[in-house]
Amino acid sequence: MKIIGRQAEIKELEKLYGNGHSEFVVLYGRRRVGKTFLVNELFRDRITFSHTALSPIEIKGKELMKMQLQNFTHSLLRCGAEISSLPTNWLEAFFMLEKFLESKADGHRMLVFMDELPWLDTPRSGFVTAFEAFWNGWGAKRDDLMLVACGSAVSWISDKLINGKGGLFDRITFEIIAVR
Repeated sequence: MKIIGRQAEIKELEKLYGNGHSEFVVLYGRRRVGKTFLVNELFRDRITFSHTALSPIEIKGKELMKMQLQNFTHSLLRCGAEISSLPTNWLEAFFMLEKFLESKADGHRMLVFMDELPWLDTPRSGFVTAFEAFWNGWGAKRDDLMLVACGSAVSWISDKLINGKGGLFDRITFEIIAVR
């Protein structure tokens, strides 16, 4: 399928992809406006790691965190990672992602796509802290990484990523608000 009506976003994303330094792009807006489609179509053969979080509608609490970690591990496996055990927390999961990406580093741009990122932040899961550690301690220091975080929970994106006062404060290099 062809991307229609997103020329400005395509131009900017391609420019960011071609930069010689790390990029942290946030794409957010209400549901069903084509955020995921845009990233998947534009970067079809260039995504190194892609993960879509599980909806928190049916499952809650510790069981949801466990399932999110299992799903994250499955995404790593689908992308070709060699995993010997399931992570027990988000720090371990992001360390596995780092190791996988290091194994893929070959001088070309690596693109990490995290879809519905806010859904990963279950209560007391330590997700945001681990995500901060991944980006600040590893990702932001690379010149071959583009991280695209996508989500429809606009308030979470705003509070935790864009306007937050925590470790991700002022780390976003570009944001796209999808309204159509």
